[in-house]
Amino acid sequence: MFYQLYEMNHAALQPARLYADAVRLFYTNPLNPFSHTPWGRSVAATAELFERTTRRYSKPHFELTKTVVDWKSVEVTEKTVWSRPFCNLVRFERAVPAGRKADPKLLIVAPMSGHYATLLRGTVEAMLPYADVHITDWVDARMVPLTDGHFDLDDYIDYIIDMLHALGPDTHVMAVCQPSVPVLAAVALMEKRGDPFVPSTMTLMGGPIDTRRNPTAVNLLAKEKGIDWFRDNVIMNAPWPVPGFGREVYPGFLQLSGFMSMNLDRHIIAHKDFFMHLVKHDGDNAEKHRDFYDEYLAVMDLTAEFYLQTVDTVFVRHALPKGEMMHRGEIVDTKAIRNVALFTVEGENDDISGLGQTQAAHDLCPNIPADRHAHYMQPAVGHYGVFNGSRFRSEIVPRIVDFITSYGRQNRVAVKPRLVRSAKG
Repeated sequence: MFYQLYEMNHAALQPARLYADAVRLFYTNPLNPFSHTPWGRSVAATAELFERTTRRYSKPHFELTKTVVDWKSVEVTEKTVWSRPFCNLVRFERAVPAGRKADPKLLIVAPMSGHYATLLRGTVEAMLPYADVHITDWVDARMVPLTDGHFDLDDYIDYIIDMLHALGPDTHVMAVCQPSVPVLAAVALMEKRGDPFVPSTMTLMGGPIDTRRNPTAVNLLAKEKGIDWFRDNVIMNAPWPVPGFGREVYPGFLQLSGFMSMNLDRHIIAHKDFFMHLVKHDGDNAEKHRDFYDEYLAVMDLTAEFYLQTVDTVFVRHALPKGEMMHRGEIVDTKAIRNVALFTVEGENDDISGLGQTQAAHDLCPNIPADRHAHYMQPAVGHYGVFNGSRFRSEIVPRIVDFITSYGRQNRVAVKPRLVRSAKG
């Protein structure tokens, strides 16, 4: 009933939100003389803060309509090229000239951990000039009817394999954070089966491959509480009247509460600064705040079975690094990976996936030839900076591009990467 109570409180605040928005519009109207005074702007700022902190943020859009290819601006069109009840595969089709040599096919597997795939908008934008980019657009579990069945970690792995089949041979896969484990598992299963659609390269970024290394607060909480605590305290039924009414989910608003509580002082300061930007009529900084929190506060529900299985497998039992992870009764043997080049990326100040947790993938894949292992640690960035921001664009993207270009099936024999450092170097 807690989720239903949350929905009722949100609905009850709707009149107050409408009133606050009307106040904001009144005191920002240039025809209102009070809008040009600090007092009037303070009233408008208070009203906007109230409306924004009590609003439900809808799923954002990528809004990537142009990119630069070969130093020329080209149009970009989003197309859904594969679809299942819990995920759509979105391609960012670039209007490149006919007959131009094809760029590498890149599958970006976005995290299914509370935020929408648009959190990786910057990642997609940075890779568009160099690759034919596809991304997993996960669906809010509360919007999926019970008649469409369940979705767990095994289904997640199956989805990745199916998408790689849909994209065809010589695809490159990039996993950001949480999907590092299921992507590594999917590739291991494909290699073990001799699947011809196994990707050419696998890039794992800030992922919890082995959370026993440098455990963070998130890792320690999962280990301390155990799976039963999570089942009893964070799993709820989707409320009426959403399409997934009755489905057991881990609500996005609970996950968001956990995210914000980890850095609560920074969020409070950010909102205080936003208030002052509005009062001082600093439109640029105020808009940056809106853009960031419109994305950050937009959250989705996860199916209970996926969330609990992930917590148990990755954070409680450490099944993958121990060689105990199973997929539909079949052992996930990472030693079977022989043909896929592996690149891992970490951030020096990552407080979600500690240093060494992603690099552990190299130890789990000893049968990949030594010259197809590469690791890079980006100094002075946290978790978000591993896949977004100025350092990601200037330091990490060139290394990823060089790696996937070097180890595409056409080039891997003749070319070695120039910008990446060996994991053992």
